[in-house]
Amino acid sequence: MKKILLLAFVLIFPLNIIAGSASAHAKRQDHCISQSEVSFENEFRKLWIDHVLWTSNYITSATTAGAEDQQQVLARLLKNQEDLGNAIKPVYGEEAGNKLTALLKEHIVIAGDIVNAAKEGNNAKLDQLNKEWYRNADDISAFLSAANPNLKIGAVKELLNMHLKMVADDLTASLAKDWDARIVSIDDGVTHIILMADTISDAVVKQFPEKFKK
Repeated sequence: MKKILLLAFVLIFPLNIIAGSASAHAKRQDHCISQSEVSFENEFRKLWIDHVLWTSNYITSATTAGAEDQQQVLARLLKNQEDLGNAIKPVYGEEAGNKLTALLKEHIVIAGDIVNAAKEGNNAKLDQLNKEWYRNADDISAFLSAANPNLKIGAVKELLNMHLKMVADDLTASLAKDWDARIVSIDDGVTHIILMADTISDAVVKQFPEKFKK
């Protein structure tokens, strides 16, 4: 009897695998990813990774005695915010793209002030700036959520707040000269920002499927 049951399982099991694979294949065919969708999502992901890496580079320049490239790195970091705003203009328009750039530049300016306050050990100013930083993150969340119904404001806030925490971890590790911890914070920051970028770009594609057909 056991041999009969085993034989039946062996015969049926491959069929289940084939059926499951066919079902998964059918689901993938329901949504064939177009070249324009791949290009948009990859570019958007790259821009957000640049956001993390140039922010980290700025922390290095701002906290390293004798560093001479702080202004150049800051200029490159601010350009990244323009690039992110420009990335959404084809779907949301000029005004919306400029608004996102303005919000992200504010995010960077506050972050720069936080770096300076932390270097000075000015805890009162640091607390004030942190409140402004999280308020700005709320403003960005509200903007993105209002523009796209697929982006729930609570979920976007959670993603942005985690990004702020990881930047703060990078700064803390840098000031403490804890290089191992800093490497971890940067790696975690990149991993997280990819998740955030993909969440936003997926929502954009879902909102404007006709713009990503080819």
